[in-house]
Parts: sequence; structure tokens; C-alpha cells
Amino acid sequence: MKIITKKGTITISEKIIALIAGYAALNCFGVKGMVVRNFSDELTLLLKGENFHKGVKVRTKGNYVSIELHIAVQYGMNMSAVSRAIMEEVQYVVESQTGLKVSAVDVHIDTIILAD
Repeated sequence: MKIITKKGTITISEKIIALIAGYAALNCFGVKGMVVRNFSDELTLLLKGENFHKGVKVRTKGNYVSIELHIAVQYGMNMSAVSRAIMEEVQYVVESQTGLKVSAVDVHIDTIILAD
């Protein structure tokens, strides 16, 4: 993603946007981690540490960014409320830290974690 200013060009990679969005999602109550799914054998991996950005897909179009998150939620949480909180938090954090406009935040709850 390139942003052209009067003083030059700023380039922000999609990986950095994914990291920012992932950190914002992980800070929401009820989120236990990011998930990546291997569709060939339906294996779901809970990502923590440095690899959680693999559970985030970023698409850019012009000056707009759309973000797709794959998450694991704690058992017993209101999934609708958690999803809304994630959408609002991710949009706010990405827009405030990058200056980009977020057109959509899609949340996919891929798994539920029963216990810590």
C-alpha cells in the first residue's frame, strides 16, 4: 500500500497491516488467538506469538483496506458481541496507526476454546 504525500511516498506492507489488525483483535475480550486452517485436511492451528498474522488476510484497493480475521473465541462468550467489538477495535486501530481507510472488517470464528 502506497500513500503519496507532498514530501514523498510512504509504503506500508500488507504484513504490517495484518500485524496491527491481529494485535488489535487479540486485545478484545474473549479472543483466545488467531487461527489458520489447512483446507486440504481441515486441520485448524491456533496461532500465537510471532505467527498470528497468518490468521489475518489483508486486501487493498486504492486507498482502502479490507481485513479478514480468523479467530478462536473462548467458550461461553456472546459471539455476536465479540465480533462487533473486534470489528470496531480493528478499524479504529488500523486507521489511527496507518492513516488508511478501512472499508471492511470480516470476522470468522473458526473455533471455540473450551478451557485455558
